[in-house]
Amino acid sequence: MKRILTLLAYASFVSAMAQPPKTDQIKTAKGPLLIQPIFHGAVVFSWNSKTIYVDPYNGAKGYEGMAPPDLILITDIHPDHLDTKTLEGINTSNATFVVPQAVADQLPEKLKSKVAIVGNGKTTKQSGITITAVAMYNLPEAADAMHTKGRGNGYVLNFGGKMVYLSGDTEDIPEMRALKNIDVAFVCMNLPYTMDINQAADAVLAFKPKAVYPYHYRGKDGLSDTETFKKLVNVGDAKIDVRLRNWYPAN
Repeated sequence: MKRILTLLAYASFVSAMAQPPKTDQIKTAKGPLLIQPIFHGAVVFSWNSKTIYVDPYNGAKGYEGMAPPDLILITDIHPDHLDTKTLEGINTSNATFVVPQAVADQLPEKLKSKVAIVGNGKTTKQSGITITAVAMYNLPEAADAMHTKGRGNGYVLNFGGKMVYLSGDTEDIPEMRALKNIDVAFVCMNLPYTMDINQAADAVLAFKPKAVYPYHYRGKDGLSDTETFKKLVNVGDAKIDVRLRNWYPAN
């Protein structure tokens, strides 16, 4: 009997790991903002009858049952952000792509007519959402860095007065630390590509979002310790809501 119970418990654990995280919700001046983590750096927002995909990745299967996107934001040229196979598998017929120039240059020809190009520090308004591009890059700055300044974008989106920040691939750069009035932040932490959990926690404590999701936390040596990240943040500021979600469900 004990063996059977153990097997059942393990099966339940595996089943839970295979499921994507549940949708979160925050209130805005124009109705609820729904937040659906997908995989790695991919997330879907639903707000005011609009659907926004960020860095769609890991295959179209992860988007089954979701509304087709009105907007697609892409942060960088690397294949875990600009995933052309996933883009080919989802319905992009009505989507506008918000991207940096480097991404626009590498999009398939059939998608280039759908592009709104925005550079670091610039703003565009699409589908009623004001979107500001924020720098994302490695420190120290170097021409041969994996992420050079100006090539990719983080983004700040204004959903009915609620400000949502997506870090993209970055370290704890001054542009991140200087952010103000962020309600929800998605912050990367995966060595050697971006930063470690200590840098990420220190940056979060500098700009103090109301809530933060550690995302994009798979590195060369496996998954970053997001539980310790949460502890580091909450020791510094217990008011910050650190939301741990399973961004790597078993396939």
